[in-house]
Amino acid sequence: MSRIQQLISNFQELVAQVPEIVQPLIILLAGAVPFVDGEGAAIIGIIGGVHPVVAAVAAAAGNFLCVLLVVAVTSRARTAVIDRRPTPVGASVGMGARAGVGAQALPGMAPAKPESKGRERFNRWLFRFGVPGASILGPLAIPSQITSAILIGGGTPRRWVLLWQAVSIALWTTVGAVSVWAALTYVVEVS
Repeated sequence: MSRIQQLISNFQELVAQVPEIVQPLIILLAGAVPFVDGEGAAIIGIIGGVHPVVAAVAAAAGNFLCVLLVVAVTSRARTAVIDRRPTPVGASVGMGARAGVGAQALPGMAPAKPESKGRERFNRWLFRFGVPGASILGPLAIPSQITSAILIGGGTPRRWVLLWQAVSIALWTTVGAVSVWAALTYVVEVS
């Protein structure tokens, strides 16, 4: 038995000590952790000996529930900020506020700050690939929770973000689960 097979066997013995009904709940909680996301939690569950479909579904559900919570909180925060502003500033994506317009309209108000380089870059990428591209390619760089918060903060409708985050979570969790299952079955030969 190789060192990798021994490590996996020891991990599976550890997971086997947890009741079977609780194992998917632990995977669900792991899927809600940023940077672990659905794909990482599914991989951990499959390596731990949980059935691949159960691990993938639990991990994706945990990740989506966390994204749903982030979207709800971010949307409420954005609404509260927008409602408190006396005048809208840069209401459409990629349009910065023009200097002096707000200051002339309301005396005593400072002109809006120019957009940061990071925000300009995000707007370019959002314009180029749209919400589907940002949602599907986002997990390659940042967690889905952060991607969702950025999209909602930028004014993207909640339903659109939730739809494409669900597609992204399902896609990446499936890719991770199938990859680790195939590696364990055909490369490492662990049952």
